[in-house]
Amino acid sequence: MSKPNPTDRRYTKEHEWAKDNGGGTVTMGITDHAQELLTDIVFVELPAMGKKITQMEQLAVVESVKSVSDVYAPVSGEVIEVNKVLEDHPELVNQDAFGEGWMVKLRMDNPAELDNLMDAAGYTEMIKEEKH
Repeated sequence: MSKPNPTDRRYTKEHEWAKDNGGGTVTMGITDHAQELLTDIVFVELPAMGKKITQMEQLAVVESVKSVSDVYAPVSGEVIEVNKVLEDHPELVNQDAFGEGWMVKLRMDNPAELDNLMDAAGYTEMIKEEKH
């Protein structure tokens, strides 16, 4: 069973989350629901530092025992940090998708893009509808 979606972040239709850190940066990763669908994650390919990205452009790749999935940027910006721990411990995404399993920190080009994303209630509702 998925963990509740934290209310302190925004969500994409493709199951990414973005947490506004203040100061024009966000931390992002995939949702608990996404890691559950993927099952055991065996590899995470993260972007290069300094990479410029546009909202909903492919940013990373997650490989599980079942499939390979693209991870999309929830907002446009520049990669300012990647979670290097995932290189050796990709299973952290399964264990703690909203915490230790974060993937990338971005400096946002346009913080208003967060308004294009769903809140926790909207994302939870979307998941429910997908299951029916």
